[in-house]
Amino acid sequence: MVTQYKNSPCNCTVLRFCDMLRSNEVIKLVVTFCGHRDISQRDEVREWLADCVEKLIRDGATEFYLGGYGGFDNMAASVVWKLKEKYPFIRSILVIPYLDREMDTSRYDFTTYPPLENVPRRFAISRRNQWMVQVADVVVAYVLHSWGGAAVTLEYARRKKKRIILYGGTFMERFE
Repeated sequence: MVTQYKNSPCNCTVLRFCDMLRSNEVIKLVVTFCGHRDISQRDEVREWLADCVEKLIRDGATEFYLGGYGGFDNMAASVVWKLKEKYPFIRSILVIPYLDREMDTSRYDFTTYPPLENVPRRFAISRRNQWMVQVADVVVAYVLHSWGGAAVTLEYARRKKKRIILYGGTFMERFE
């Protein structure tokens, strides 16, 4: 079920998961992100992202898998980390594509390494992205064009029939 929050300053489309709840059982949602390295209109995107993530938390999101590369990944990590002040039960998890690279882990509760040992290095990030989509219930995306790694990841999420929240919704008809 998709609900459009018309009073939201960011025109954020957020999925409501009330139909997933059973009596006395709480469904915990896993969220991941995909987006471009470069972000135009940073303030607007950050506001939209914070609004979407907070609504997802209210709907049961507890785990956030993040890639740690590029502008959108870093913005998502920052937004989730800030929301931990208000929602201390949420977990921010950095999914690393390489075991031999140092990464800043200061905005994450945990790191994890998916089963990529036998994946050639040049495919590690794309396979890591696929793994994040596979384990997630929801994909929050900032994808403005149909080429590049973010678009490939978004298309993969669509093929896997994941719930997708897309910034601006401009390509939503392609991904439903």
